[in-house]
Amino acid sequence: MTTERINPPELSPPTGFSHAVTATGSRVVYLAGQTALDTEGKVVGTTLPDQFERALTNLLTALRTAGGAPADLARVTVYTTDVAEYRTHAPELGRIWRKLAGSDYPAMAVLGVVRLWDTQALVELDGVAVLS
Repeated sequence: MTTERINPPELSPPTGFSHAVTATGSRVVYLAGQTALDTEGKVVGTTLPDQFERALTNLLTALRTAGGAPADLARVTVYTTDVAEYRTHAPELGRIWRKLAGSDYPAMAVLGVVRLWDTQALVELDGVAVLS
C-alpha cells in the first residue's frame, strides 16, 4: 500500500491524527468497532487509558489477522462516552498509540456517544485499512 498523509498549512497543526490520507492498494479492510473486551467477552480496565489500550490492541489484532499493519490504517474513528475525559488523557492516549501503532497517524475523528454496546465500555475504535 502507498499512503500519503496530507496536512495543509491552512489548517491547524494536527496532533495525533492526519487531516487527510490518500491510500492506494488492492485490498480494503473494514475493521469492526473494538472495545476493551478480553477473550471471554468481558470488558477489562476501569480507566479510559486502560480501555483505549485494550481496544486499540484488539483493533490491531484484527488488522494483523487480515494481513495488515498499523501503517495500513487510512481511517480510525474513536467513540467515547466522555469527550472531556478523552481530552484530559490525550497525551497518554497518544503515547499508547505510538507504542502500539507507531507515529504515522490515519485520518481520525473522536465522537462523543451516550453509551456503547457494553455499558462498562468507555471507548470504541473502528477503522478502514488499505493493503497492497
